[in-house]
Amino acid sequence: MKPLWRNGNCVNLLENGEEFFPRVFEAIRQAKVRVYIETFILADDSVGIGLLEALREAAARGVEIDVLADGFGSEPLGEDYRARMAEAGVRLHIYEPRRRLFGVRTNLFRRLHRKIVLIDGELAFVGGINFCRDQLLESGPKALQDYAVELRGAVVADIEDFVIRSRTAANLPQSRRDVQSHAEALADGAARVRFVTRDNHRHPTDIEREYRVAIRAAQREIIIANAYFFPGYRLLRDLRNAARRGVKVSLVVQGNPDMPIVTIVARWLYHYLVPAGVRVYEFCARPMHAKVAVVDGRWATVGSSNLDPLSLSLNLEANVIIDDTAFSEELGARLRTLLDKSCQPVTAERVPQRTWWRTFSSVFVFHFLRHYPRWAQRIPTARPRIERVEPEINGSH
Repeated sequence: MKPLWRNGNCVNLLENGEEFFPRVFEAIRQAKVRVYIETFILADDSVGIGLLEALREAAARGVEIDVLADGFGSEPLGEDYRARMAEAGVRLHIYEPRRRLFGVRTNLFRRLHRKIVLIDGELAFVGGINFCRDQLLESGPKALQDYAVELRGAVVADIEDFVIRSRTAANLPQSRRDVQSHAEALADGAARVRFVTRDNHRHPTDIEREYRVAIRAAQREIIIANAYFFPGYRLLRDLRNAARRGVKVSLVVQGNPDMPIVTIVARWLYHYLVPAGVRVYEFCARPMHAKVAVVDGRWATVGSSNLDPLSLSLNLEANVIIDDTAFSEELGARLRTLLDKSCQPVTAERVPQRTWWRTFSSVFVFHFLRHYPRWAQRIPTARPRIERVEPEINGSH
């Protein structure tokens, strides 16, 4: 079923862990009925411990708590932390837990990449921020630049519906309080919001389609900030066509990446985008983890989905699409601040010169981009395995 627009929502933009974690922890401490969390990375560090303490307090009050962490992203999570979660009364589940094979992780594909926090069916957080210290600026030069949103209003009921359906599909035991509480009263907000997900069955292209519709309809300005930018050929073509018809297209990619291959791959696309008028900027202050966009100061998206093969064809993702001038202008202003203070523009002079190897590799890359969605569909999509972390009988760690 196509996701619906919901009116009357309040949307609050949260930038980096400094804004995100205090709001989430406070919401957990005020929870009355249940807390549900999905995250790609859950770490046993200062942030993970802060989350554990907030959840422990809530569980002691009788709040039902479920945490679902990805088996690839959260593989380093130690037995001690898992045991403390269980002992605190938190139901911790691991998505696709697999042992390494000859030292290599085998659960790279079909990862749970969503980042969702749901409180009492009334408050939700959606974005790209994981529960780890790397999301805090205080962690140093490798701190990740990232965004999330806090949501109140009718769209939260859609997120709750999605969570309940996901739990059922994964054969997770249903909470006795998994009922559609759906606070009927709308929040005192003006934003129209739509909750959009990507999966490997009914919604394989929903998030990419939202981007492409907005890009094709753009009349004045497009700003995209995306950590891992290697989209399909059709989205690249839409960006170039928008620039050629006079839309100011700004693309922010990593210039100081957490993985060097990210910049190498993105730079393959500069020959295609920059001559057409797409303004490409490399964020050089530190690694960028953002997955956000603004179009014409009205349409915006914030979520977990990168614009790369993993997110667009393999991972489980979640974004919100926001139709609201005030929110879009705020996000746009923050992104322009990044452009002005922390980014280096990729001018025509900085586009790598063409060589026979670069020409050959570019042809290969574009054929890959044109056809990878069809190839990705052939990777097995069996129902994923989710395991609950059980407390140890003797109480030992």
